[in-house]
Amino acid sequence: MTIAGLAATALVAERLPPFGGRSDGERKSKIDASPLFQNGKAQNLIHTSLAMNRHYYGAIKRYVRGGQEPEVAIPVLQPSFPQIPSSELTATWLGHSSIVLEVDGVRIITDPVLSERASPLSVMGPRRFHPAPVIADRLPPVDAILISHDHYDHLDMKTVQAIAANGVQFIVPLGVGAHLQAWDVPSAQITELEWWDETVIKGLRIVCTPARHFSGRGLTDWNRTLWASWAVIGDTQRAWFSGDTGAFPQAIEIGEKLGPFDLTMIEIGAYDKAWESVHLGPDEAYAMNQKVRGRAMFPTHWGTFNLAAHRWDQPIIRLMAVARDGKVPLMVPVAGERQLARQPKVHSFWRERERIWNELGRDTLDE
Repeated sequence: MTIAGLAATALVAERLPPFGGRSDGERKSKIDASPLFQNGKAQNLIHTSLAMNRHYYGAIKRYVRGGQEPEVAIPVLQPSFPQIPSSELTATWLGHSSIVLEVDGVRIITDPVLSERASPLSVMGPRRFHPAPVIADRLPPVDAILISHDHYDHLDMKTVQAIAANGVQFIVPLGVGAHLQAWDVPSAQITELEWWDETVIKGLRIVCTPARHFSGRGLTDWNRTLWASWAVIGDTQRAWFSGDTGAFPQAIEIGEKLGPFDLTMIEIGAYDKAWESVHLGPDEAYAMNQKVRGRAMFPTHWGTFNLAAHRWDQPIIRLMAVARDGKVPLMVPVAGERQLARQPKVHSFWRERERIWNELGRDTLDE
């Protein structure tokens, strides 16, 4: 097939349901009026280039060389949720960036993706290293879903449709609601916010905060929707979810306005110098936790999907090395495990991985 034929096929494929929808009507008017968009495209707070750079060759070489797939079985627990959400800040990892939060008796899930692949297709695309600890139909009653942006490893059509059937409220960045409506989520279940906007769920403040990333589900919709991080603020406890982001100086403002946070959930994986402007690595994530005035840190966006050029467990090995300074307690569960924010711990499986790699002297990214 010619290049023109491939492009035409891709454009036709973008009309399939998993690719989502496009903003129109009132939603499009809000985008056009928003200072966060220019000519219909969302903008970062600081210059962010997505162009290929001199580091891409090394990233491609590492990916082709392989080693991203786990050479051991990763333990997965069957999660157990109380009928009534805890009043204490509690987190249960479902893998990648999917976390069930409980605080002040309210239950929230961040970026729920429970399908086998992070892809618009069921037969190809990044696949899970391990089964999801729970299927969408077996999730406990949920009060709200937080979506950070519209990439496939954060917004999954099948998971959304299964959860939406229970009438849950979706809180999303501006423009992302078009995807949900294309998947028959009622507009009454969709709340769209811009940075620094907020809403309330059962007395819990949900604040849309900035991030540094990009968006899009196809070839023609890049940056047509906003991306965000999220602050969850209860009467006595607070949490912050980074979504996907590169480092940005305004993170300090998040901490000053909304912190300190009892728990931060910050991405550490699928990182590389080739795309460091839009993804945090372990060192940068550790620094981000300090910028937003975080206490315990829950690393996300690693160890679940084959998305990276580094080996599958490299991000957590490196983070544990950085955290040896003892300044920040880490919450590092296995998928399905539930922990209290005031009692964070590293599961023994990850400590054993750390021991193995330290014996080999390999706790940094292989170039």
